[in-house]
Amino acid sequence: METNNEYKLVPGFGNSFGTGWRVMTDNFLRLFLVILILAIVSAPLKMFNFHFDLSDLHRGLWNWGNDWGHDLFSLGTFGIFAAFFGLLAMLYSFLVKPVFEYGGNIIFVHAVRKIKPDFEYLVKGFMENYLHIILANLLVFALVVLGLFALIVPGIIIGCRLAFVSYIIMDKKLDPIEAVELSWKLTKGHGWQIFFMGFVSIFIVIFGLCMLIVGIFPALMWICSSFASLYESVLREKENPAEVTAV
Repeated sequence: METNNEYKLVPGFGNSFGTGWRVMTDNFLRLFLVILILAIVSAPLKMFNFHFDLSDLHRGLWNWGNDWGHDLFSLGTFGIFAAFFGLLAMLYSFLVKPVFEYGGNIIFVHAVRKIKPDFEYLVKGFMENYLHIILANLLVFALVVLGLFALIVPGIIIGCRLAFVSYIIMDKKLDPIEAVELSWKLTKGHGWQIFFMGFVSIFIVIFGLCMLIVGIFPALMWICSSFASLYESVLREKENPAEVTAV
């Protein structure tokens, strides 16, 4: 039974989205600001998204004529810029963006726990736990990619089973290996729930985009709140099964 001080936290598809909706509406402005900041943090990746088009050369690739030296220099310049911006995007994706995302995730968990969201967590990872965040993100990325190469399905399974790594890193302060192992343990029996929540989340995002685009913000807030609710409910189930059953 739900108390006045806590949300009803029972692992499950419907309950996670239901609780996530309540968490979002109870902390709308604060969580909106978190999503807005995360969107701004993702913006530089668009700036680094350098597109090379051979048509940018003043003549076709096979029609260089007598000025082939100039065109070859232009082609080489384009290649250098493309490689440079690609390197910047990769470094930013692996060394900066995860810190904000992991911090945002724990803020949503705090909201589920009815703890006042603290925006310092968005940058706290740069001063505390930075190496663990970067290594955990890299490890999860590598495992999922390897799984996707193995006929895709294993990658989806790994992605679902490691869905809690970011929460664990920030919440439990474990190292990357321990976080991966604990996520695998916590998600045992909940893999399908995570998969279907992720699948439904795609349609929530699409619906949000259809709502004059600005609807994407509450859509993302709802999704993040729902996954944070699932993490907290599964964590309580594993740590205090009797308490969850009573609820």
